[in-house]
Amino acid sequence: MTHRSTFFVLTAWLLLTTTAWAQEPAVKPLRAGLIGLTTSHVIAFTNVLNDPAATGPLADVEVVAGFTGGMKDNPSSWDRREQYTEQLSAKGIVIHDTIEEMLKHVDVVLLESVDGRPHLDQARPVIAAGKPLFIDKPLAGSLADSIEIFRLAREANVPCFSSSSLRYSSGFQAVRNKTSQFGDVKSCVAWSPMSIEPHHPDLFWYGIHGVEILFTVMGPGCETVTRAAQDKVVGTWADGRVGTFEARKGYGAEVEGTKSSGNAGTYEGYKPLVVEICKFFKTGKPPIAERETLEIYAFMEAADESKRQGGKPVSIKDVLEKAGYKK
Repeated sequence: MTHRSTFFVLTAWLLLTTTAWAQEPAVKPLRAGLIGLTTSHVIAFTNVLNDPAATGPLADVEVVAGFTGGMKDNPSSWDRREQYTEQLSAKGIVIHDTIEEMLKHVDVVLLESVDGRPHLDQARPVIAAGKPLFIDKPLAGSLADSIEIFRLAREANVPCFSSSSLRYSSGFQAVRNKTSQFGDVKSCVAWSPMSIEPHHPDLFWYGIHGVEILFTVMGPGCETVTRAAQDKVVGTWADGRVGTFEARKGYGAEVEGTKSSGNAGTYEGYKPLVVEICKFFKTGKPPIAERETLEIYAFMEAADESKRQGGKPVSIKDVLEKAGYKK
């Protein structure tokens, strides 16, 4: 073959392959469905995910569908459902009459119902359909339901996780990953508001934020829980460290470390959590171990049990076993 012939062959090959590349369709984002349009999170998360300027993991997921839901005996759930449904519909989100119908049109699911009590029943069809599932706080309305959700997901091999947005604030993550100035954590006092909802254990409704901060900083391994006061819960870890939740305005944590002590961080919005949700949907790998999440809910359940017992220490292990947890 002459040099001229070789040149024409190579030129033709380049034109063909370039044309083929140009015709390859762009990778479509995962279609996400929202269950429970009863919290401001559904608007905030959709605004982040469906932003035309979204990049990185946020560009890999798009909210396309929703199911309204709502609990009539909880004004925080029932009274806001219509306005959030209308706002999402105005954004082009298709609202379905049932979860089962919605599942036909989505790849992944965010369970957002502000009331935790229906979470188990709402998670069942999602898990049965094999759709990766993020569950917003609270994971459920009881520790027993929380355990059952994870059991169903585990047995069906369906990726599932739950978290407060506070976990992913950069300061708390730095402490967790041992990249902060504090060194190893010796003790921690974490706080958040703790409004009470009568159908949930005291800390499930809003104290979960401060408790999630506490476990992000301290890590798992809490053994006993003492309700020192209505607005103060003290946990003792297996290695003797002490972690305390306090009900206060705002969000934060004071850390005593081996190198220094001080304030570890504060609330940084929803976006860091939404990024982690998108990564989870793409990889199918939960960023938080099931056992740690269940320990968080056992801590909060144990706080109520200690309150019922007049402030006596309560074993996390006993609370988990009573709720039906099996390793």
